[in-house]
Amino acid sequence: MGFLDYLSDRFEWHNTWGERRKLKKLKKRPLQTVDIRVKIDCEGCERRVRKSVEHMRGVSEVEVDPKKHRLRVIGHVDPDKVLRRVRHRTGKKAQFWPYIPQEVVEHPYAPGVYDRKAPAGYVRNAVDNPQISSLARASSTEVKYMTAFSDDNPNACSVM
Repeated sequence: MGFLDYLSDRFEWHNTWGERRKLKKLKKRPLQTVDIRVKIDCEGCERRVRKSVEHMRGVSEVEVDPKKHRLRVIGHVDPDKVLRRVRHRTGKKAQFWPYIPQEVVEHPYAPGVYDRKAPAGYVRNAVDNPQISSLARASSTEVKYMTAFSDDNPNACSVM
């Protein structure tokens, strides 16, 4: 029985070593959320998009929002690999989520920031592009006129 105990210990050590290696590999990547914009027309498209990333290594959760055309992947994953996998497996055009909530931007209706294709309450991310971000900031005269006719200003124009 000594030889069999030796073999079982040896194989058990080998399996734990492999598990340690997997965990070590997963721990290198931080837990993150990857948002991807993919056009989803029907339930079949939704299922295909979900299944394309569902069984990737490191994926904890997959959310598909067909109304906003958004795929959200949560887990220990590389964002570029997720994007490539969605493009390859579905054959659809996919890009990282380019929108941010409207409340974050000072001037949401500036040219280059406002996007008619964006979901309700979202605008284009102007922080990444310096040319657009300069247009999205209100000048001092605009701020002066906006506060003069604001409902929050008690000394606002009486016409309002």
